[in-house]
Amino acid sequence: MKVYSGSEIRNVAVAGHNDTGKTTLVSQLLFNAGATTRLGRIDEGTTTTDFDSDEIERKHSISSAIAYAEWKNTKINLLDTPGFGIFIMESKSAMRVADSAAIVVSAVTGVEVTTERVWKFADEYELPRMVIVNKMDRERASFSRTLEALQKKFGKNVVPLQIPMGEEHDFYGVVDLVAMKAYKYAPDGSGKFDTIDIPAEFKGETDDWREKLIEKVAEGDDTLMERFFEQGGLSQEELIDGLKREIGHHQIYPVMLTSASHNIGGHALLDAMSQLLPAADEAKTITGTNPKGEAITFDRRPEAFAAALVFKTFSDPFSGRVSLFRVYSGTFKSDTTYWNTTRDHEERVGKLQVVQGKQQTPVSELRTGDIGAVAKLKDTVTGDTLASKEHPIVLKHIDYPESAIAFAVEPKARGDEDKLGVAVARIIEEDPTIRFARDPQTKEFLISGQGQLHVEIVVHKLKKKYNVDVILHPPKVPYRETITKTADAHGRHKKQSGGHGQFADCKITIEPLPRGADFEFVDDIYGGSIPRQYIPAVEKGIQDARKKGFLAGYPVVDFRVRLTDGQYHDVDSSEMAFKIAGSLAFRQGMELAKPTLLEPIMHVDITAPAEYIGDIMGDLNSRRGRVEGVDAEGDSQTVRARVPMSEMLTYGSTLRSITQGRGSFHMEMSHYEEVPRNLQEKIIAESKKAKEQQAAAH
Repeated sequence: MKVYSGSEIRNVAVAGHNDTGKTTLVSQLLFNAGATTRLGRIDEGTTTTDFDSDEIERKHSISSAIAYAEWKNTKINLLDTPGFGIFIMESKSAMRVADSAAIVVSAVTGVEVTTERVWKFADEYELPRMVIVNKMDRERASFSRTLEALQKKFGKNVVPLQIPMGEEHDFYGVVDLVAMKAYKYAPDGSGKFDTIDIPAEFKGETDDWREKLIEKVAEGDDTLMERFFEQGGLSQEELIDGLKREIGHHQIYPVMLTSASHNIGGHALLDAMSQLLPAADEAKTITGTNPKGEAITFDRRPEAFAAALVFKTFSDPFSGRVSLFRVYSGTFKSDTTYWNTTRDHEERVGKLQVVQGKQQTPVSELRTGDIGAVAKLKDTVTGDTLASKEHPIVLKHIDYPESAIAFAVEPKARGDEDKLGVAVARIIEEDPTIRFARDPQTKEFLISGQGQLHVEIVVHKLKKKYNVDVILHPPKVPYRETITKTADAHGRHKKQSGGHGQFADCKITIEPLPRGADFEFVDDIYGGSIPRQYIPAVEKGIQDARKKGFLAGYPVVDFRVRLTDGQYHDVDSSEMAFKIAGSLAFRQGMELAKPTLLEPIMHVDITAPAEYIGDIMGDLNSRRGRVEGVDAEGDSQTVRARVPMSEMLTYGSTLRSITQGRGSFHMEMSHYEEVPRNLQEKIIAESKKAKEQQAAAH
């Protein structure tokens, strides 16, 4: 395997909405470049980058994957990404390490939700990009309609470099507006084509588009504009040089056409990627942080110190845990020790490899700009930086979003808790958007993801790959109980049997406290009515009782207990007796102090395009939410609200439905409030029913 330099490498993230044919497109490019011997197809499960069994079974991508095409002395690293919204962070992670993006749209459906989202990611990382209009052979495919939608959404810098010959089932080739040639493809899917003169029926349209292209290129450069006015046009060399420069500066987003499933247009795409998209070494510097957290800039040169970012981890049945990384500086060599600057420890790097989907080929080294893999790193995970100890640079990875939905999870087999924890940890290594934790209040294991399908895929993996069968439940809401008035109570424990008896007597006053105060215990005993050594036992009895709740089994909070009086017996009193007396006094006090339920209120920020804000606010009102304000930011607006947690458990799917996938939200705990009286009886009844079912199960 040849070792490529940065100037010979193109790192291209292939992104777009689901079902636009991204994975088939990557298979087309690999086949045309001779990297594979057949055109991989989704329905046959033979594509290079959808190699996971779940992807083959579901017939869509779940995670990003890497492949490479060697084309005319250039190595094109293709980062194939999923198009479903719940896996969108896979696209963002791939774009973080790419130098350009190929945004794939369907000629039938045009600009869709994920098209906009990945375009914003490309803006965020300042990536030059090309647009690939796929499925030109499909029924209702339209080049003109799709181009109009692209220009309406992303501006007039979206410029075609090709026009189609035929459309829908009659699509058989493209006219190249730069070379002014036509390519007629064989109908057998071989990708073979004939270069022909432009057919007469397309000549007028071609001349019009060619003129628009030249004018657009001339507009982007003062020197070219002068040449354009002087000679009435641009030379072929000026056109190509200007086109490449302006693509790199985001002044032009070129549009290419293809039918990946029929293998039409593949060679022209490879030419455009290798000739027009920026090389991996064109950005000469990159920024990171030093161990103090200070921003620093360093050179991207093969001879500079080594620095690489691990951006993806996947599990291979033969190699174990495989880490994908991009080399940002220096040259990485096999069987060498590097420093994990994120975690501040040494990491031994074994055999370096380049990856073609799941296939791995050993290489001796990887130079600045290249993407590769290494297996079995000891303590390095996604988002970590590997560098030299002498130059401990840390490169920033992406920030993963809050989970949109959470489920309580329990193993079907008793004793599988440990296996569950280990298995989920492995899955999180591959997908950092998954969260797994034990709720300290409800004691449930919670697994969280970007949507119900996301969590269901994790459950399927747990069973299939790790042999851990689990049951999903909606998570419990951590309600609390409190009191609303002051009350005096009396607890007396007296038991006589053979030998020593048991005796303890205590009187308490319980008082409400402000929200968030939790619990206070005040010793107001005077005159020794209860000996000092027994007073902590009274508090312990009350503490134990309050944790078990009174109304519905939820902890009682925000109250003060004053221990005011009591009695004891020299022989029969004990710590245990006073603990029981304290719990009895607490229960009597709760009966008299008008107990009530509290519910957790969440602070929620919801961001979406302005046209959906009215529907979002209406939905929040139906969830007992209180809108506190709306902030505008560009085309989007952010609604700030307080909403009960019980109303937000499945909000992610609702928001996706309201906004057609264009919305996002962040949620965090705010405070507790009293549950409306009309809902308390229902919550108490559900709690009692759950307890009865739990008792019956045991």
